[in-house]
Amino acid sequence: MKPEIVQGTRDFSPQVVNKRNYIFNTLRNIFEKYGYQAIETPTMERLSTLTGKYGDEGDQLLFKVLNNGDYLKKANKEALENLDSKKLMPSIAKRGLRYDLTVPFARYVVMNRNDIAFPFKRYQIQPVWRADRPQRGRYREFYQCDVDVIGSKSLLYEAELIQIYDEAFAQLGLEVVIRVNNRKILEGLAAYAGYPDSFVQIVTAIDKLDKIGWDGVKTELEKFDVDENGFQKIRKVIDAKDLMELSSLFEGIEVGQQGVQELNEVQAFLDASNYTVKNKLAIDFSLARGLSYYTGGIFEVVVDISVAGQEAVKMGSIGGGGRYADLTGMFGLKDMSGVGVSFGADRIYDVLDELNLFKDIPTDTTQVLVLTMDEESLKYGFGLTQQIRAAGINADIYPEVGKFKKLMKYANRRGIPYVIIIGEQERTSQELSFKEMETGAQSKLTIENIIAQLSN
Repeated sequence: MKPEIVQGTRDFSPQVVNKRNYIFNTLRNIFEKYGYQAIETPTMERLSTLTGKYGDEGDQLLFKVLNNGDYLKKANKEALENLDSKKLMPSIAKRGLRYDLTVPFARYVVMNRNDIAFPFKRYQIQPVWRADRPQRGRYREFYQCDVDVIGSKSLLYEAELIQIYDEAFAQLGLEVVIRVNNRKILEGLAAYAGYPDSFVQIVTAIDKLDKIGWDGVKTELEKFDVDENGFQKIRKVIDAKDLMELSSLFEGIEVGQQGVQELNEVQAFLDASNYTVKNKLAIDFSLARGLSYYTGGIFEVVVDISVAGQEAVKMGSIGGGGRYADLTGMFGLKDMSGVGVSFGADRIYDVLDELNLFKDIPTDTTQVLVLTMDEESLKYGFGLTQQIRAAGINADIYPEVGKFKKLMKYANRRGIPYVIIIGEQERTSQELSFKEMETGAQSKLTIENIIAQLSN
């Protein structure tokens, strides 16, 4: 049988896992620094929990898990005979793999609301699954790294999440643009243009601006009977140079003014914190992420192509999020406002790898490898290896006596930075040959001195 993996999934070598763990550990440390607590939810959820939460297209991308045993025994016979998969599915599958971390989080909050102190700050780093068409930056199994706070309407948290984004990408060495907007500004735009009832259609067209340009947006808007005057007003809002100019355009438009006020308040929190943003923070009035989902501030992170180069833009966004007024309402707990952002770990990995930003990440977490020249030294070395491990140092021992060239080739192939070489002379004198692989420098040291050096 030819070994294969499922399309859209991947194996990860030890070297890749180390690099991915570097991303996860960086994010985890920052999340905890800001007071967020880790939770985990099951790989499988009830299909009734998942369906209807992502729209018709999202429902099509859910991986369903067949019922245990003879799943056809209780199948809808009529649906089966008519090959009606939509009607058949509820009778043969009650569970599915989670599509994202957001809906399971909402379920978790509702089920555990009596044990949670609100506002509740949580982070979650787990894989999700989507039956999507695999392509660059898009997989069927991938990790999401979400950080949310629920149970507060304070705009302080919008400012905090901007800081988390900024600090995380600065630590990862990736220069990005953090784009910010507000759903209420988009609603104000539609009202200012004179087409408040065409809000969804207008913003959907604007969301394509990067791909189709203003001419393409105009063509899209014409399909919904937006005239030249309306189009020019839309463009005027998008091209406004700052919030002050936008506020003057939105005179008398309450929802638009609310959006301007909220963005000003977020900026005021950032200013009050004396936090210096290391990446680019851009208010972008064309940003329309999560149109049907978010109710206030919205965020998106893209690679700064002025630094990384034009190729990086092909990856699309590597993070995004926003404020939602009623995340838990779908499970019966109303008016629980929250805000959160997500890091696209797999896309971040691909960009860091492409830009060669993993160069300082070790390919092997083993710090030292013990190599022995004879059988007595092998037993002696095994004891020393345990002594090194007891000191909190990652250590390994080659399990056989071998030729020196072969042993060194093995150490080099694993990328281990130090080796200890033990033969009869080293065993007798208890002064071991300690070699730094990168420089080739070699010295005679006792095991105590080696442990002290590796512990620094």
